[in-house]
Amino acid sequence: MARAAFPAGSLPIRLRDRMEAVFADEPYTDAFGVRGAPGLSPAVLSLVTVLQFTEDLTDRQATAMAVRAIDWKYAIGAELTDPGFDFSVLAKFRARLIEHGMERLVFDRLLECCRTEGLVAAGGKQRSDSTHVISAVRDLNRLELAGESVRAALEVLAAAAPEWLAGAVDVTELAHRYGPRVDGWKLPASKTKRDRLAVVFGQDALMLCRAVRAPGAPPWLAELPAVELLRQVLVQTYYIETGARGREVIRKREAEVDGVPPGHIRLASPYDADARWAAKGEELFWLGYKIHLTETCHTPAEAEAEAEAGSGNGKRVAAPPNLITDVHTTKATVPDVKATAGIQQRLNERGLRPGEHYLDSGYPSVDLVAAAGKDGTAMVTPLLADHSPQSKAAAGFDKSAFRVDWKARQVTCPAGRTSAGWYPVTQHGRPAIVAQFASTDCRACPSRTQCTSSRRVSRMLTLRPKELHEIQATARAVQKTQTWRDKYKLRAGVEGTINQALDMTGIRRARYRGLAKVRLQHVFSATALNVIRLDAYWSTTPLGRPRTSRLERLAYMLTA
Repeated sequence: MARAAFPAGSLPIRLRDRMEAVFADEPYTDAFGVRGAPGLSPAVLSLVTVLQFTEDLTDRQATAMAVRAIDWKYAIGAELTDPGFDFSVLAKFRARLIEHGMERLVFDRLLECCRTEGLVAAGGKQRSDSTHVISAVRDLNRLELAGESVRAALEVLAAAAPEWLAGAVDVTELAHRYGPRVDGWKLPASKTKRDRLAVVFGQDALMLCRAVRAPGAPPWLAELPAVELLRQVLVQTYYIETGARGREVIRKREAEVDGVPPGHIRLASPYDADARWAAKGEELFWLGYKIHLTETCHTPAEAEAEAEAGSGNGKRVAAPPNLITDVHTTKATVPDVKATAGIQQRLNERGLRPGEHYLDSGYPSVDLVAAAGKDGTAMVTPLLADHSPQSKAAAGFDKSAFRVDWKARQVTCPAGRTSAGWYPVTQHGRPAIVAQFASTDCRACPSRTQCTSSRRVSRMLTLRPKELHEIQATARAVQKTQTWRDKYKLRAGVEGTINQALDMTGIRRARYRGLAKVRLQHVFSATALNVIRLDAYWSTTPLGRPRTSRLERLAYMLTA
C-alpha cells in the first residue's frame, strides 16, 4: 500500500530500503534493560527521530506522522492499525542516549555505511565552518538574571522540599515578589528604584543560600542545580562587605568599577547553565552556542570525473553527494581554533582523515598546521598575518624583512646589523624565541623610524622555533598567490551547507536547554541532512549530457 501510494517512492521509503542496517537494536543494548515489560524498539525511535529532523518537526508532530503517514509506517515497520506512541517517549529516548553517551551512534553508523559503499573515504577534500546557535532561553540583563535566579531556586525548592521552605522563609512575601517571572518591562523605570530592587534581589539570594546550608536544613538541598546556580549568580553579581557601622552590606557589582567574570564562565540564565553571551564583529551578538560542521567536497572537475568513473555501463551517473562527516557543538565563547584538533581527531577515528582540509582564518595556528601535516592532512587555510605595527601599516620593516640565521642564533636587520640577544622563552604555553638588537645600533640607525617607534628600547622580534617559523613564512607567502586563492574558493561551498541546515533542520535555534542536549540536536540534524542529500542522490537520474540552451541549439543548426 505504501508503494502504491508513492509510486516514485519517498524519503522514508528509500531510507528503509537502503539503510535499514543503520537502524538496529543491538548497538543500544547497554542503554536498555532486559528485565520488565518490553519497551519500544530503540531502532524505531532513532529512525523516527531522524525523520523528525528531516522535516523539522516537534515531538508531537513526529509521533502524529508515525500514525497517519503511510510511508513513515513503512519505514518503521508498523502495521496500518498501529496507534503509535506518546510524544513524551522521544524526550525520554533522547535523555537515555545522553546518559549513556550514544548521541553520535546513528550518525557514525550512517557514515560507516556510506564509507562501505564508497560515498566517503579518507584522503579526499573536506571543509569546515561554524555558525552561531541561539539558546532556548530568553535574554536577561543583569538585574533580570539576579531576580529570575532567585525565582528559579524558589520554584525548585517549593517542589522538592515544600515543608522545609515554608518553615525557613516567608513564603507569602517571596510569592508576591517572585510569583510572576521577572521581566524588564515590569521593573521600575527610575534608576534609584531599580538599584534598590537589585539590592533586594541580592539580599533574598544571600538569605536563601544561607538557609539551605543551615545546620537544620537537609544537606541535599544545597546540591540542587538551581540552588548552585543561584550561588554562582550571587557571586558574579554582588559584593558582600562590612559597612561603616560594622554591619554586613550587600551591593551590586559595577561592571566599570568592580569588573565582572570573564565571558566563558559568566552565567547568563538560571535555566541553561551552558549558554553564554558571545559576539562576532560589531553586529552579531547572541546568547547560546556555536556549531562546527565538516563536509566532504569536490571541485567541479573532480565531480565530473567521479561521475564518469562511476558509470559501469557507459551511462553517466551522479557524482557522490557532499556528506557531513563531523558535527561538534561548543559554548559560544570557545574560539574556532580550539575546535580544529578535535575535528581532525574525530575524522581520523572514523577513518575519514582528509588529504586537504579547507578552513577559514579562525581555525588554524602554525602549530596545528604542522601537526596536521605530519599526519598527512594539508590545511588549506589563511594563516593570520603579522600583527606588528609595521605590517599593519604596510610601511617600514616587518618580520619578513629580517634574515634569521638559526645556526648562529642571530637575526640580521635590513640595515645589516645583527641581533645582540637570543632568548628562548615560553609565551602562552608555547615555545618562542625573542631576538633583541643592541640599543646603540638602533639609536644610530638612519632607518630607525621605519623599524621601531620606541625611543628607549631597541627593536625586538618574537619568533617561533625554526620548523614552525619556516612553515609560517611559507604559508603566508603562498596564500598571496592567485593560484592559492583560486584553490581556496572551494571552502565557500560550506556556507551553502550551513544555509541548507538552517532551512531544513533549524540548527540556528536550540530546541533544548543545556550543552549535552543541544549537541544531540545537532548530531541528529547533521544525520538528517545527510539523509536528505543521500535521498537526492538515490532518486536523481542525471541526463547523459548537460542541457543545452536554445541559443546553443540554434548555433549548432546554423553551423551544420
